[in-house]
Amino acid sequence: MELNLENAVGYHYGEFPPSNLNYKKFVEPLLKATDAVARYDQMLKNMYNSEILLAPLRNQEAVISSRMEGTVSTMDEILKYEADHEGNEGNVTNVRSEVIETLLYQRALQLTQQAMEDGYPLSQSLIKGAHERLLYFGRGASKSPGMFKNEQNFLVDKLKKKVLFIPISPVKLNEGLDNLFEYIEKSTDPLLIKTALTHIEFEALHPFKDGNGRIGRMLITLMLWSSGAISAPHFYISGYLEDNKDLYIDTMRNVSAKGDWEEWCVFFLEAIEQQAIRNLSIAENIHDLYEEMKLKFQDVLSSKWSLNVLDYLFKNPVFRNNKFTVNSGIPTASAARFTRILLEENMIHIIEEASGRRAALYSFEPLMQLVRV
Repeated sequence: MELNLENAVGYHYGEFPPSNLNYKKFVEPLLKATDAVARYDQMLKNMYNSEILLAPLRNQEAVISSRMEGTVSTMDEILKYEADHEGNEGNVTNVRSEVIETLLYQRALQLTQQAMEDGYPLSQSLIKGAHERLLYFGRGASKSPGMFKNEQNFLVDKLKKKVLFIPISPVKLNEGLDNLFEYIEKSTDPLLIKTALTHIEFEALHPFKDGNGRIGRMLITLMLWSSGAISAPHFYISGYLEDNKDLYIDTMRNVSAKGDWEEWCVFFLEAIEQQAIRNLSIAENIHDLYEEMKLKFQDVLSSKWSLNVLDYLFKNPVFRNNKFTVNSGIPTASAARFTRILLEENMIHIIEEASGRRAALYSFEPLMQLVRV
């Protein structure tokens, strides 16, 4: 494809990090974003187990972030796949590659967070590992997973065949990455400003052949969490960025075109504030549903296992009955009885009837209705 370079913006050589940010231009958005993140984090701290309650948000982020790059799948497809094939990427048939690619985003983020919990710092090697897992299977597998680019890449408007941005050249990439990670390690900028500048610099470097947008958005979550701004690794910004995609791209381009770092900071801080408000609302709804269902499950199941059942459904809102009876930690006969009761009470729905040796597929719709995108 012949590319149109007219009006293309090139990388801002020698200008990162900006030496003289005018904080007056974004002090109010910074305060609002900081407050919104703090309120969201308080919600996380009040949850008895945010990993169970907010597991659906990681899938939601995977769907939206992947969709921004043209990989379209649904929450229902992702959860159905997990019910049937968890851990078998690359060895399945009759599953759309987009579904597996989206799942790999979720897995890459989760495994990178685990590596950081185990003591690995946010570094070039950690990001390369995340990239390798992200592009493990599907269309990205042929685009050098885990390896930095060795050819010039471009950000292109595919419909108009116009180059929007020319990232840093491969020969300058190592210098640019060293500069970025030194900034991450040593800068004393306020955390949200550091995160804003790190995100845009990573996107401007565009260090990989493919997957840069998804890795760049992962960086936001990783930085907020590893710095302690959020106490659990559940902050996902792709929803706001997708809703404002044109402004997102234009504001990033203006940094290189006009040196307008402050405009970018204002946009990013507003994105953080609005997404924190949105995340808080979703988290509160999930928490409220959990508390409501805890009472209902205790009532209809009349069992010491009722909370185990509820926790399993929050982590696996789409599930095969045989997986539930085997993996829930509940005696098999009791688990089978609980499924029948929940079905009779209309608290779970049948997606697929049992057929031959294949167990029935169920959906915990009260939760799905909150997180479906």
